[in-house]
Amino acid sequence: MSKGQILVVDDEHGIRTLLSEVLNIAGFQVTMAADGLDALNQIRKNKFDLVLLDVNLPKVDGFAILEKIRASAPTQPIIMISARTEKDDVTHGLRLGADDYIRKPFSVEELVLRVENRLRRTSNSEVETFICGPIELNELKHQVLFKDQEIELSPTEFNLLLALIHNQNRVMTKEKLLDLVWGLDFETSTNVVDTYISYLRKKLHKDGFEGIKTVRGVGFKLDSQ
Repeated sequence: MSKGQILVVDDEHGIRTLLSEVLNIAGFQVTMAADGLDALNQIRKNKFDLVLLDVNLPKVDGFAILEKIRASAPTQPIIMISARTEKDDVTHGLRLGADDYIRKPFSVEELVLRVENRLRRTSNSEVETFICGPIELNELKHQVLFKDQEIELSPTEFNLLLALIHNQNRVMTKEKLLDLVWGLDFETSTNVVDTYISYLRKKLHKDGFEGIKTVRGVGFKLDSQ
């Protein structure tokens, strides 16, 4: 039985073939695309559990493709893979909505673990609903309601809210949120957490509710009061 359908997007034939073979051995079914336009076409025609997206692509680069995917499929899990390892590149990819960012060169064991970890977060078989003030989050349906009105969140925004609502009324450090949501060892000076907190506030702070608090010098908390 397949663990899931994965789209591998990379312009290097050898890397596409290697990733396909590794993921097939791990139990996944793999479709390959050599450039971003082919990837967009594949996504329009098929449903994928996860997309592995290279940054350095011909015609249209991976960041632009990521934005196009997010515009049409906001909940599509996406992991970026790239030889571009500068902190600004990693942060840029995460800001655009990537769920994870794997730096080349990487071990095949790391790749499989990152893929399985991401899919585990989006395929929880238990129905769990969490409530904090006017916010209701259903983990199985990947749905967020604010006073019974559905709020559309990207996968990263959803996972950040999930981490906060799991720990509501408790202060979460930036380091802890980075670990829980992105699974990456960033320098604490990175502002990707602040950026996504801002996104959540724009969507959820309304009708008098301002539950996402900044605890200066420490981190953030979701206040149910």
